[in-house]
Amino acid sequence: MFKENAKHSLTTRNMDRIISLIALTVFFAAAAFGQQSIKIGSAAPSFSGAMMDGTPFELSELRGRVVVMTFWSTRCAICHHEIPKLNTMTSRYDPAKVVFLALSMENEEKINGYLKNNSFKFQIVPNSFGTVLQYADRDRSGNLDMGFPSFFVIDRSGVVQFRASGYDKTGSLDSTIAKLVSK
Repeated sequence: MFKENAKHSLTTRNMDRIISLIALTVFFAAAAFGQQSIKIGSAAPSFSGAMMDGTPFELSELRGRVVVMTFWSTRCAICHHEIPKLNTMTSRYDPAKVVFLALSMENEEKINGYLKNNSFKFQIVPNSFGTVLQYADRDRSGNLDMGFPSFFVIDRSGVVQFRASGYDKTGSLDSTIAKLVSK
């Protein structure tokens, strides 16, 4: 009987260790996933969408051109402040070499209401929640972590060369675009 109890105790300890190892593996995997971010030098996640006029596109179809993306919202005060500077920047680049995309989770109706009083010279892509999910960082709990506006610059071969978010990033953004266009 002593041997049976010892054997049962040994089996229970082994099971406890296995369960602990599985729990630790899941925890560290979740933490690694939770802190994912798109790094400069990594391939840009592929996505497709439709412009405000319904014209479909795929990011892969834009290869050969520099792609500048901003994630924005009609409710974002910083976005309202930055859009005039972004509009000025678009005029400095040849549309055959640089594509400017403005992705929003909002629908066409909401965006059209905003555009009645505010010009935005980027090609606007509404209903972009799926793309936000691809490009947003996640905190340790797995919650989305993306400041607005957020900026990504993708080079001609589809590699992320710049990312930033928040107020007054247009100088760095413009500098990155100029370098990529001149290559």
